[in-house]
Amino acid sequence: MNAVLDAIDAFWGYLASVELLPLVLGVVCHVLKTACTARAWRNVLAAAYPRSVRWRPIWAAYLAGVGVNAIVPARAGDVVRVVLAHRAIPSSSYTTIVSSTAVLVLVDSVLALGLFSFALTQGVLPSSDSLPGLPAFDFAWLFGHRLAAELVAVAAVLAAIVAVVLLRERWGDVRDRIGLAFAVFSPPRRYLRSVVPWQLADWGLRFATIWFFLGAFGIEQSLRNVALVQVTQSMATLLPISPGGIGTEQAFLVVVFRDIAPQSAVLAFSVGVKLTLTVVNVALGFAALLLTLGTVRYRRVVEDARVSSEDAGPG
Repeated sequence: MNAVLDAIDAFWGYLASVELLPLVLGVVCHVLKTACTARAWRNVLAAAYPRSVRWRPIWAAYLAGVGVNAIVPARAGDVVRVVLAHRAIPSSSYTTIVSSTAVLVLVDSVLALGLFSFALTQGVLPSSDSLPGLPAFDFAWLFGHRLAAELVAVAAVLAAIVAVVLLRERWGDVRDRIGLAFAVFSPPRRYLRSVVPWQLADWGLRFATIWFFLGAFGIEQSLRNVALVQVTQSMATLLPISPGGIGTEQAFLVVVFRDIAPQSAVLAFSVGVKLTLTVVNVALGFAALLLTLGTVRYRRVVEDARVSSEDAGPG
């Protein structure tokens, strides 16, 4: 917490030096990025449910999920996103909608691993020995409470085993619903034509967003620096304990950019980007909730969906 507060102090001291135009352009690229991601997801769902999936409700569901994730830990926004997508698609199943996100992981994983491999060649990432000492809540908690972390891991494995046992009796139905999520691969060119280009556009806009933000905070704009920022952002969300990986991303950036820019500039950049995108995500996400449901009380929506699912029975 102290590290986060220090970073915020550095940001306020640097605020007068921030250039407005590249900051605005970065925000615009970020909003366009969410539209591309939602479009790719919509096309996956449209393959599963032809003629019944519209893009705008899916974009609203995605924005709502991003907005909730920005302020609530443990990826609670993902649940909101799935619930809203289920509401937007008549006769859809939660199994298919949840499974559809796995299709998007393919491109994301390949590109993320490529960037991580590049970062390893640069020799700037913190070593495994230094991770416990980073002022980052997520990783500090993991390494500082190993017994608790091991118990959580064991509980997760046991929960997975129980889920498999419970699903055995209805595996045929579940398998069919999961299979629907991968209908976009039949034929493969459909996936390559309707999903991959939108995901590549998503990543291109991610890089553009970082590029403009680097310029706004006076840090050298280069493809190397853009890639390193993206890697730190990805690493900060590996453990979804704190909302948006706040604190963790700042800790990683200070280490990664130690030979690139002064620490005060790096802290100002990391906090400025986090605050800006958090405000944008929350504003867009809760506006999407309000327009879609007439309320911003997402917990009630999730609870209603759970009750409805139980009342509907095994299907």
